[in-house]
Amino acid sequence: MSLSYRWVIVAAGAVMTCVALGAMFSLAIFLEPMALDTDWSRAGISSAMTLNFLVMGLGGFAWGAIYDRYGARIVVMTGALLLGLALVLASRTGSLLVFQITYGVLVGLAASAFFAPMIALTAAWFDTNRSLAVSLVSAGMGVAPMTISPFAQWLITAYDWRTAMFVIGVAAWALLVPAALLVRQPPKPAADGAAADIAANDTGMSVRQAFRSPQFIVLALTFFACCAAHSGPIFHMVSYAMQCGIAPMAAVSIYSIEGLAGLGGRLLYGVLADRLGVKPVLITGLAIQSVVIAAYLAVSELGQFYTLAIIFGATYGGVMPLYAVLAREYFGQRILGTVFGAVTMLSSIGMAFGPLAGGMVFDAYASYSWLFIGSALVGLGAVAVAIAFPRLPRRELQPA
Repeated sequence: MSLSYRWVIVAAGAVMTCVALGAMFSLAIFLEPMALDTDWSRAGISSAMTLNFLVMGLGGFAWGAIYDRYGARIVVMTGALLLGLALVLASRTGSLLVFQITYGVLVGLAASAFFAPMIALTAAWFDTNRSLAVSLVSAGMGVAPMTISPFAQWLITAYDWRTAMFVIGVAAWALLVPAALLVRQPPKPAADGAAADIAANDTGMSVRQAFRSPQFIVLALTFFACCAAHSGPIFHMVSYAMQCGIAPMAAVSIYSIEGLAGLGGRLLYGVLADRLGVKPVLITGLAIQSVVIAAYLAVSELGQFYTLAIIFGATYGGVMPLYAVLAREYFGQRILGTVFGAVTMLSSIGMAFGPLAGGMVFDAYASYSWLFIGSALVGLGAVAVAIAFPRLPRRELQPA
């Protein structure tokens, strides 16, 4: 198999992350119409997203371990079938509890089948430009707000939220199943080069040793705090903009601008990380993220929202793929699926706090101010932890 096929893997991974994560995050678009139609509380609906992230974390760890043993195709195909089913079932629910189970649990389990396995697979295909390739796969998440979210809003406006969710579920089947069929494992090295390849891509750590290492602890804590900081502002951005007097479709466009900026940010940060090193680029991005979150407290006009959305989207979108690159450098390819799945699990727990916290804050104070204040402080904590990143093992072992 030609190594040029690695770009097919990147394209398939980008489609998967776009559709899967876009479908999951589209709950932010459904929040307002669902609350008006069903009289369910915002906190109750938002808790489905909290469940998404909790289940996604556990699922990411499990799917990563399965990937290490059986490869990526069986994982992503299962996720593709399950995601469509979950969305179709969620669109038919008549009670908040059933919705929380179908959307919160099943969608989260399905979505977790794509990110960690496809990131690990892409890292295995690339020896050069790895940061850029991983960023391109992750860029699907940035495309989602420009595609899935406006599509969901259009369907809701033209029909209703139930029809919209049903159609998105069917579309997920139509797009993800063919993409899963394109997934291949990378070609094995020639016999005379196998030993050298293994030595270059394996730190010798067992999974247990990796989980106990300072590299894993710092990586996991930084990823956790980073996601805990931006998840609430991302999920509640549309509702916050509407509260500030922005029209519904214009508010959704802010979400789309964030996604477009995230796409550019992933490319920019990926190139910078390949040239300047992952750690300094990551720390800089985390610091910018904290400042921008706090700045949302001072905006009220659409143009101001757009300006911050460009910076915010580029920053949180740009830093997200860098954790996978660090994991690959710290722990090697052999256990990357399991290790990165575990890191993703902890980051998903961080992501779970924001939506629920934002819903609870709004229900209690009819304002999102404390959400943005708390998120900015947590973001600063991520910066502090990231500064403690150990040196990369490969660099330490290189001869002088």
